[in-house]
Amino acid sequence: MPHSIPAAIGLTLLVTVTVVAVNIVWRPFRSRRERNGTPLPPGPTPLPLLGNALAVNIEEPWKTYTEWKATYGDMLYARLLNQEFVILNTQSDAVELLEKRSQNYSDRSFIATIEPYGMGCNFALERYGDHWRLCRRIFHQTFREKAALTFRPMQLRTSRQMIINIVDDPDQYSSHYSTFSAAVAMSAVYDYEPSPRNDPMVHIVHSFLQASIPAITPEKALLLKMFPFLLRIPDWFPGSSIKREARISYDWAIKMVETPYQHVQKRMETSQHPVSSMVSDHITRMQKLDEPCRSEYTIALKHASATAFLASAETTSSLLMAFTLAMVENPHVWNRAQVEIDSVLGMDRLPDFDDRPSLPYVEAILRETMRWQPVATLVPHATSSSDVYKGFYIPQGATIVANIWAMTRDEARYPDAEQFVPERFLTAEGTLTNDNPAEYAFGFGRRICPGRHTADASLWSAIVTMLATLEFTLAKDAEGKDITFEPKYANGITHQPAPFPCRISPRSHISKASFERALAG
Repeated sequence: MPHSIPAAIGLTLLVTVTVVAVNIVWRPFRSRRERNGTPLPPGPTPLPLLGNALAVNIEEPWKTYTEWKATYGDMLYARLLNQEFVILNTQSDAVELLEKRSQNYSDRSFIATIEPYGMGCNFALERYGDHWRLCRRIFHQTFREKAALTFRPMQLRTSRQMIINIVDDPDQYSSHYSTFSAAVAMSAVYDYEPSPRNDPMVHIVHSFLQASIPAITPEKALLLKMFPFLLRIPDWFPGSSIKREARISYDWAIKMVETPYQHVQKRMETSQHPVSSMVSDHITRMQKLDEPCRSEYTIALKHASATAFLASAETTSSLLMAFTLAMVENPHVWNRAQVEIDSVLGMDRLPDFDDRPSLPYVEAILRETMRWQPVATLVPHATSSSDVYKGFYIPQGATIVANIWAMTRDEARYPDAEQFVPERFLTAEGTLTNDNPAEYAFGFGRRICPGRHTADASLWSAIVTMLATLEFTLAKDAEGKDITFEPKYANGITHQPAPFPCRISPRSHISKASFERALAG
């Protein structure tokens, strides 16, 4: 006999649905009155209650918004249930609103899954306010452009260690990218160098990322926003899987924040030598504060350091996956890059940052990787108050989304945009153009990625070292035939290719011993 819904739960459900329905129905009328005849941006006609929710590809919403651009224009309006969205499909509109009017466009919309899933430690998702500003200031002091230069020797050393790991075990290339990304972040933030394989700290962050992926999906966020009681229902009740997912993710989040932080504290107490890292430097600094300020500062430091770790671990490895896919699909690209590298460096050393200005084609590959498969396809902000732009009304509290995917697929700017063509960033003379996807790929305004300088250096050091030492081809089956595949993509915190079969091998003139000599040098 099926379980019946207890009367109290049924009444709660009925009341909640009624309140949400009234809010959804009333909001358009309220908004229409407030905008005094100024039209909303154009967009698809919403359905009652649901809005445009059924028309959006939940797995890849950026593609839906990009398709709508052809019909409704560069800026469009949509409503998903009771949440209003304004989509910005061009870089110029994003700059005008998110940078030039940043005072009004630096907030974040409420995301119901953030706190229950433990993602409150990521201050990039936090609402605009004093805590966000403190986190941002702590982050900036470590990762501002000039300070980030101090990480370069470590980034080169770590990228060369990654090459040795790949040569030792090429089938696990995806794992090696993740370890490289984590190693750079953990060294800068916690002065911790993870082991090449099965490192416990790396395991913690990967476990949290896997557990928190459901929190990023729009349907989960909207479901909890509309029905928050789902976090309080009994474990046996239908729908309780959300509560269990949230509990697991939250537990991993606590470990991810506290374990490396405590590692730094212990090292500072026991080490006979000075410990230098983002966390240790700020722990020393905040000893001068009084207790109430110190407590607030400690929380902000933990959140800023966890955000640095999360952001670097995901974005860098995701772009290296995209780079590898591009190289496997376009062997002429890495061939041309190796000709350029060999002509500048010769055959007896590995690249370093002093060589960067002399390697424009390598730079073009980095730019095209960021454009071809952007890690952050949609960058959401929110309005603090209503606004009017280009004659259109933008509601207070609306989610303002910079559609990075649409910017990278602008055929007028990037012909054959689906193809990987580094040459699009080079002039006829072989010099770099002024078009750099980093100007939009890292976000806009006050919400721009504060670690972008370190991320750029990590990506360049990894890509140039891989191009100098490795070859990328299709994997072969038992009969020696190429294994072809259709790329698949994982969409969670970042957009990235899922692991695919390929063969990554050393260039014929380079041995593992030479890698190890270069690393030691």
